[in-house]
Formats: sequence, C-alpha cells, structure tokens
Amino acid sequence: MKDSHSNIIEVAVPLPLDTTFHYRVPPELRGAAAPGRRVLVPFGRRTVTGYILGFGTDEGRELRTIVDLLDEAPLFTLRELELYRWAASYYLHPLGEVIKAALPAGINIQSRRGSTGHSGGELTGGRSVRTETVYRAAAGAMERPAPRGKGAQLLAHLRQAGETTTATLRELFGDCASPLRRLRELDLVESEAREVYRDPFREEAVEPDSPLPLNAGQAAALGQIASALDAGRFAPFLLLGVTGSGKTEVYLQAIARVVAQGQTALVLVPEIALTPQLVNRFRRRFQCGIAVLHSGLSDGERYDEWRRIRRGEATIVIGARSAIFAPLERLGMIVVDEEHESSYKQGEGFRYNARDLALVRGKIAGASVILGTATPQVTTWHAAASGKLTLLELPERVNGMPLPPAELLDARGQRGETLLSPLAAAVADNLDRSGQTLLFLNRRGFATWLTCEECGHVLRCPNCAVTLTYHQRKNRHICHYCDYAIPAPSVCPGCGSGQVTLLGLGTEQVEMRMRERFPEARVERMDRDTTAGKGGHARILRRVAERKTDILIGTQMVAKGHDFPGITLVGILSVESSLNIPDYRSGERTFQLVTQLIGRAGRGENPGRVLIQTLTPEHYALTHAVAGDIEGFYATELAFRRDAGYPPFTYLAVFYLTGTSPSATEAESDRLAAHLRDLRAEQGGRIEILGPVAAPLAKLRGRFRWQILLKAPNRSALHRLLLRNQRTYAPSSGIRLHVDVDPVDLM
Repeated sequence: MKDSHSNIIEVAVPLPLDTTFHYRVPPELRGAAAPGRRVLVPFGRRTVTGYILGFGTDEGRELRTIVDLLDEAPLFTLRELELYRWAASYYLHPLGEVIKAALPAGINIQSRRGSTGHSGGELTGGRSVRTETVYRAAAGAMERPAPRGKGAQLLAHLRQAGETTTATLRELFGDCASPLRRLRELDLVESEAREVYRDPFREEAVEPDSPLPLNAGQAAALGQIASALDAGRFAPFLLLGVTGSGKTEVYLQAIARVVAQGQTALVLVPEIALTPQLVNRFRRRFQCGIAVLHSGLSDGERYDEWRRIRRGEATIVIGARSAIFAPLERLGMIVVDEEHESSYKQGEGFRYNARDLALVRGKIAGASVILGTATPQVTTWHAAASGKLTLLELPERVNGMPLPPAELLDARGQRGETLLSPLAAAVADNLDRSGQTLLFLNRRGFATWLTCEECGHVLRCPNCAVTLTYHQRKNRHICHYCDYAIPAPSVCPGCGSGQVTLLGLGTEQVEMRMRERFPEARVERMDRDTTAGKGGHARILRRVAERKTDILIGTQMVAKGHDFPGITLVGILSVESSLNIPDYRSGERTFQLVTQLIGRAGRGENPGRVLIQTLTPEHYALTHAVAGDIEGFYATELAFRRDAGYPPFTYLAVFYLTGTSPSATEAESDRLAAHLRDLRAEQGGRIEILGPVAAPLAKLRGRFRWQILLKAPNRSALHRLLLRNQRTYAPSSGIRLHVDVDPVDLM
C-alpha cells in the first residue's frame, strides 16, 4: 500500500457509494500517480473523475485501467485525507462525495483536452485561471533606435518603469495594442502572460492598527492559550465571554503568536454577514496573507482563494462553514466564533458540523481550538463543566459599561400592534437622542399568510406543507422553502369572496410601519431579500457603522456578533416564534438569541436598553435571559435534557425518508423502523427507536417526509447500529433515505 510505484491505486469516486475502488495504472503514468491527484476512470459505461487515496498490491485481480491523470500536483495531503476519512465514517457519507465537498466549486474537472484525447493537454470544463499580460523592454533595446510616436513613448516608459501590465499601459497611453504589437515584431519589447488572483479585497484599503491593552480576564485567557501553543499540543478551549467582552482581541493576539511561530490559523464564523467586520480587523492587524472563503464570493474568487491557501500564500483563513476544509498546512490554531450557531451544521447532502470537525481537525493537527461565545451550546457548557474543554471566562465588557437592562413586554391582548406603546415611545426617544435602534423579527416578508374570512381558506404552497408568505414589494405570495410564487389574489381562490385578510407580521411590514411612523428616520432592512447579491451584507453593515442608518430591522443575521457602538435600543418582536418550534433545542435557541440581541445594545459610550415583546413572558428561557442568569438557565435546561433523554446525556441520529407518494413513503418508514428494531435486538444495548412519524415539515419541495429518531446512551453503540443498517438496508425504488448524525434540529 505504500509503494509509490505500484501499478494499483485505490480510488474514491464522488457518487453515493459506500466503498472505494481499485484500478491499474499504465506504465507511462505510473510515476506520476500520487495520493491527492484526480484521475479519470472507467465506471460502468461512463468515465468519471475519482480521487487517488493510495496504492494497492497486485493480487491477480481483474482490474480496469485508468484513463488519465488530471493534476500536476496533489489537491489534498494525507493529513487532510485523514480528516475526510473521519468525516465520511462518522457522518456515514461516501468518501468521494466528502472529498468533492471539501474542494472548491469548479475544480472537479471531467475531461482533458489533448492531441490524443486523454493524454497531455489543457484542463477543460473547470474553473478558469485568470491571466494578465506583462510587457518589458527587451534585452539590448537601450542601444537600438526606437520607432516614432506612441511606440517611442511606450518603449521609453518600459525602459524606465520596468515590467508593466497591459491595464496600466492602457491607463497611461490609451489604446496601445497596435504599437505594442509593432514593438514585439521589432524585438524591442517582450511580453509574458502571468497568472493573477481574483482579489475580493481589491477595492478596500485599511489602516494598520496595534494590539489593544488587555484587561485581567483577557490577559488570563491569552496566557493559558499561549501555554498550549508553546507546548505544541491539541488543546480545546471554551472562551466564554459576555457580549462586548473582547473575545476578538483575544483571538487576534493569540493568532499573532501562532504566526510568529511560523504556523497558520483558521477562523470560522457562522454567517457571511459577520465576515466583513472580522476580515477588516484582521487586515488592519496582520501584514501576512489573509484568505477568505464563503458563499458570498464568486466561484472564481473562491477558486483563487483556495489556490492561494494551497500554495502557502495565505497564513490566516477566515470563512464560514465550508472553510473547515481549507488546505492549510502547519495549522496551529482554529477559532470557532459564535460556536453555538446552528448554521455550522450542513443541512443537506453531506451533513457535517464544522464546529465539531474543528475539534477533530485540531486533534489531528495538534492545534489549539478556541470555541468562542457568550451563549454556549448546552453540550459545550456540559463538556466544559466535565473538564473536556478548558473554560476561559471574560465576565466584563472591555469598555467597563454594564450589560443593558432588558424588560419583557406582555403582548397578550394587544392584537394588531406592531410595537407596543412602551417600545414605540422608546424608539421615538432614542431617535431624539440620536441613538440607533435595532428591531428584530425572525420572519421576512410582509405577512406570513393569507386567509379568507368567508370560507377559512388559507393560501398554501402546493409543494411544501407551509403557508405562502406575502411580499408586498413583489406583490407575490412566495414559499420560503421551494420559491414557488403566485401573484397576490384579490379574491379567495377557494370561494371567490373578496374578504381576504393578511395575517402575521414580517420584516417588510415592520419596515413600512416604521417609515410611516417616523418619516424623518433613515430606516434599513437586513434579511435575505435585501442582502441578495454580492456584497449585500457589507453595504448595509457599512451604513450602520457610519451612522447613516437610524433604525435597522432584521432577522437572525442582525443578532450575530456585530459590534455597532451607536445602537442604544434593541426591540425584539414575536420572540415566541422560536419557542414554539417542535424541537428539543427551542428553549436553548431562544435563550441564546435573546442574550445575543441584548448584547447588541450599549456597546459604545452611551448606555443601552432592550425591550422584548412576547406572548410568553413567564418562559424560563426569557426570564433567565433578561436576568442575565446564564448558570440558572443551563441548570434548568440540563435538568430537562436529563429527564427527557436528550444530549448531552444521549446521542442522536435521525433517518429522513422522502418520496412522491405519501402512502409509499409511510410504508417504507415502517419497514425501516422494523429493520432497525431487528438490528437492535441482535446487537443488544439500550438504543431507543422513536417513530416513524411524519416530519414537522411533512412535505417539502414536492416530497413527503417521514422520520425516525434514534437515541443512545453512548456514541459507539449508536454508530454500530447505523453502520449495520447502512450495510444491510436499501430503500425501495422512488424513496430517498438520509441519515443525520448529531442533528441540530428535528424539523
């Protein structure tokens, strides 16, 4: 298996297959075959791209021969392959698809163009490499006469300035293609095409800054992290700091130590909305290469950033979930900022959790891993209390200001009021004081459903088991799951009555009402509708930071880690929408959300205030959040989890079955549940099998959904059962089966 000149290679293909394959390598390619390179292989009646994993031995097997090798250098290292293998095994996902997900979009090329069809030639079908032409005066051009006119000016410039790009010459001399061509013909000028990166920072300049003084808590935390870095060993930390406590400054100074030791660092953020502020802070602090990986970049920019990292030109990588696979070598530190966020979990396909993979990758690399948050996951809190993570606490804000007071406003009996009187008065007063206001509502659109007052008909999506949301600016009712949309009807589609009513509040409606109520205020909305397109998040956040926005209305993306000193009032609307989700984590998520929103206020010189409109003011998640009682909340929540048998006291996996026939999908879920119970009986142990039941979202994108929940007191027993099921069960035709290990929601 270790012979690099073996004529047998092990290959993973990016297809839903739980095995790898062996192929022969022809003599002319044998010396170039290496783990990490892509390869074209015959597979059935077609040719597909695969990934070389290693070498095999010739045991007399009848093996097919590869068609071609695709890369001049490996795309991944053996250490990265170790992470891929672990993830494929843990999340029960095909290794080839894991590798494909880890590589940037556009790199999975299907063919080669060459003189013989499959040997030599230029890579095709993938992401293009951008080049620019550079001109310079030819050797000996100084002694030779120059042509007249623009050609003479160009040559004089090149003699003095040296190498110059086409773009620069065009800026200086206008259209110069013809004289440059003439200079080349006379051998007075040489040209060369050079590769250039698509730079996401190309229009942004920053002023360098210096490390800030640390308070006692920050200094103590940094000291413990530094000790682990100096020891060069895997060390997981929970950096628990109240909002505004300076966690980012601890990250910056710890990473400065990593860079000084000649190592690299990876910083994960849960949302691309958080990236602009964080990237700017890092660019001001560090002069080394910084790369960014997130879905807000174009495919070309992502590809170029990946190549910079692979070539060792980036020392620090900042990115969202998929950046966990960034090809960094000499990794010394991984930071997972806002570690509690559920967006670290991939919801479809390869359902990995980047937060958890950070710990795995840190262990493989012998790196320090910092999980930073003001509101840790219940499982993280329990792990720190159990000694599995080293707890580092930052109990005070760096500016010395206290956390803002928060108040619950009882909205029961206040039907139709967007802002209750106390909150409306507070917004008006805050405007008078030139303070900025943040209003949070986790529902986009104008109204959440349309109903008929005559027959009770509700406008629903035909593809999903949800109501259609009305968007006033588009005058359409839209499904937020499948994007099905219809024009807004003026009469009931069921009975033809004109008595149709819009119900439910969305951010678009709140924006309209704020503009009507406060016509002089500069009102901004930040949700998925207003941030679509490249740079959408950054544009809105920049206006808030520059005090060009008086009232910011938004969904969850406004609650996550933003630092705006001008925000002195936060209003939270309809917070019970997260409490009423049928999921065991609803209380935890609501506590985290409200606590994070409380932390958005009063981060500058002026004190803040938070008002929370709710129909459930007595709920423990809200009362503990308002009181700032983090220990009380986790004690209550852990007691509930222990009694109900949920993490951290059990381990979970969910099977999702989907199909176009409701009866066939239900019947298949019954068959799978019976099979799982048979396997449990053979294996033994205390694994609980709940269901099958229709999923809370019983129909999604035209497919009916059923689910089965597995709960086990230990991880190994659960994985043995899952692996045995994977090897012994195949769903019927037309049924899709997915397993989600360690689910973060049960929808």
